[in-house]
Amino acid sequence: MEQNRNHTKIRLHDLIVGLLYGISVVLAFTVDIQWLYMAGAVAFLQIISPLTKFCPVYFILNKIMPGTDPVQNGK
Repeated sequence: MEQNRNHTKIRLHDLIVGLLYGISVVLAFTVDIQWLYMAGAVAFLQIISPLTKFCPVYFILNKIMPGTDPVQNGK
């Protein structure tokens, strides 16, 4: 059961990050090209998160899903 919750946390992370990428690209095409900075920021965080062991999305998911194993909690 706990394994399913851990998989759910990982899927939620992927959903949130994917939505951020998609929203920034759609806004870049429809509103202003500067929305691509948001996609760049998300990409930068994804690149450095294995090195720093900190991901803002996992930080929030670890707080709202306390019954699961912490993922990238800085340890």
